[in-house]
Amino acid sequence: MIFSMKVLTLPVGQLQTNCYLIEDSGEVGIIDPGDDGDFIMRQIADLGAKPVWIALTHGHFDHVLAVTELSLAYNIPVFSHPKDNFLLKDAKRSAEYFLGVEADPVAVETESLFEGTELAVGKVKFEVKVAPGHTPGGVCLYNEESKSLFCGDLMFKGGGVGRTDFRYCSAEDLKKSVKEMLKLPEETVVYPGHEETTTVGELRK
Repeated sequence: MIFSMKVLTLPVGQLQTNCYLIEDSGEVGIIDPGDDGDFIMRQIADLGAKPVWIALTHGHFDHVLAVTELSLAYNIPVFSHPKDNFLLKDAKRSAEYFLGVEADPVAVETESLFEGTELAVGKVKFEVKVAPGHTPGGVCLYNEESKSLFCGDLMFKGGGVGRTDFRYCSAEDLKKSVKEMLKLPEETVVYPGHEETTTVGELRK
């Protein structure tokens, strides 16, 4: 089977967060627009595709700072897990505290993602898999046909995992979430929130 889905990886912001543009059949979904909204919009224009939604793997500031700009520019919905809403409200303060930069607040209403929620872009459907631990409302987006998993800061190439030293984190939940995602087929391509892609097979080693 030939897949027409294209994935464009855009490292954005001071922390080089991976914003992903998922394009299929003239539509594009935006995952984790962490910063540099103008840059992201130029890349979308180059694709010649119509944005249809923004999805957040979790609410940390480095994954969300361009949300308001893009949502208003394209008049598209923003999806996140409700357990991370408190982080979205705190994104401006967190960015200023950790990076020492002025940041706009996340000033849009979000629609809720839960286990099994489906998001479509073109002919491609993504299934939401809840993955708490790094944050209470962490999620992954999985496309079974192309075996693609967008996991945010859950796990990284080389076997690293998201930090759990904030008061709202849970190392136990993170371990369970990673274990669950590693049940996916070994050829599944894992698109993390930072750094390079990997596969489930590599992460099992």
